[in-house]
Amino acid sequence: MKKILIIRLSSIGDIVLTTPIVRCIKTHYPEAELHYLTRDSFASILRQNPYISKVFTFKDKVDEVIAGLKAENYDHVVDLHKNFRSLKVRMKLGIPASSFPKLNFKKWLLVHFKMRMMPDIHIVDRYFKAVEVLDVRNDYQGLDYFIPEKDKIDLSFLPEKHQNGYIGLVIGGKHGTKQLPTVKAIDLIKILDFPVVILGGKEDEAAAEMICSEVGEKVFNACGKFNLNQSTWLVQQAKLIITNDTGLMHIAAAFNKKIISVWGNTVPELGMYPYLPQFPQNSAISEVTGLKCRPCSKLGFEKCPKGHFDCMMKQDIEGIAEKAVEFLGIPEK
Repeated sequence: MKKILIIRLSSIGDIVLTTPIVRCIKTHYPEAELHYLTRDSFASILRQNPYISKVFTFKDKVDEVIAGLKAENYDHVVDLHKNFRSLKVRMKLGIPASSFPKLNFKKWLLVHFKMRMMPDIHIVDRYFKAVEVLDVRNDYQGLDYFIPEKDKIDLSFLPEKHQNGYIGLVIGGKHGTKQLPTVKAIDLIKILDFPVVILGGKEDEAAAEMICSEVGEKVFNACGKFNLNQSTWLVQQAKLIITNDTGLMHIAAAFNKKIISVWGNTVPELGMYPYLPQFPQNSAISEVTGLKCRPCSKLGFEKCPKGHFDCMMKQDIEGIAEKAVEFLGIPEK
């Protein structure tokens, strides 16, 4: 194997979850060039990865890069997306390729009929099925994320109390039904006796400002103020991450952070929980069990289809706070 193309077109968390595959292929074939195909909006996740020689990106259609990919004369394609676009690339290149079991039917049964037939196996371990044909095996060293030096920002801008340590609270998410409601986040922060940095994108600024107005100086609003790599630096420097099921959750896992993940309409059984093979004790999951309507989607919705949003509104906020105290090693008062 002299040159291998890896395909994962989106999104932040899903791409981070492919990094063990990249590392293990490079370890097994140290002389091989590894190239990666993704959307241009996610390229910053990969450009600093020392195991990757070249990142191919496209904006709208994969046709934009087909000619360039053909010119590379790859020996093999590892398809870690397995959708129409990735299949199109494989067909256009016409070379040996391998993929992984996506288990869409079992996911469908879980979502629509609550039939729990999903195997107890993380998506990362399913990804490794795609490289068995290359004799590549999991090294169980976890996820990778490489932050450019220019994005390792000086934390002196934080309030003085936060400079001695803080909890990172990730309030964003691609879908509304994956997000802890603002009122519940406010309740949680009021209980926590520790500085908090709120993490999210520009779309989360309004919710973050509402939280700040309710809880005051205990929180610092970092939503929309930094690029992804800079936000990742804030994640790496945190003492603990409390997060929805979203990309920064997987980024936190790449740094083996202590993570409390809060689950709404999605469920860990789908295989996308924090991947911490060396430090499973660093992960705690908060979810409302026993709801007949959950999971209602493998991805999410803007609003609860039932209208009650019990999967988030009934979250055990005090239980999350107690676990945070345990993770931080703070003696109870």
